[in-house]
Amino acid sequence: MTATLTREPHQVGAIADRLNGILAGRGIDPRTVAAEPTTEPITALELADARIPARYRRALADHPQITAWADQIASAGRPGPGGPGIAEGPSLLIAGPTGTGKTHQAYGAVRALLTRGVRLRWEATTSADLHARLRPRTGHDGERDLQTLARCPLLLLDDLGAAKTSEWTEELTYRLINHRYEHMLPTLITT
Repeated sequence: MTATLTREPHQVGAIADRLNGILAGRGIDPRTVAAEPTTEPITALELADARIPARYRRALADHPQITAWADQIASAGRPGPGGPGIAEGPSLLIAGPTGTGKTHQAYGAVRALLTRGVRLRWEATTSADLHARLRPRTGHDGERDLQTLARCPLLLLDDLGAAKTSEWTEELTYRLINHRYEHMLPTLITT
């Protein structure tokens, strides 16, 4: 079957009739097809959960200093169309022995900010993954990745000091943390 294309305008009714005929030929009644899907809007917390490791998706920050930090960041947010966004704020170092819940508390703080309606562009990485991501290799611009992490409104840097160090890793870590410090960008660091 060949069709001839014409550039003449068609009446909407004629096109609708044709589409209804095609649907009827396939056994579909257009009156039974929903006009729009009835989906619930996705919250920022639900979107963030896809980026949070499964172990920490239900993390709650319950340590008083961590909840106070989250409160301070949330209250300092600048107004915006989708809610307050992070303007600037202090960083927080969470230190302690292995297995005491530092990472859980850090992700709980991120989730607390999202629950409070703070518009949040954030990045999370471990110290070892940071260095692997920035390691020089062909066709990859590690400097661009460093700037992305240095400029994001909130950074969670997990397990600082757990990876093997070298002059290169120390320099990268210094540059990242110093940039965030000088620009007053909040950073959650666990060690």
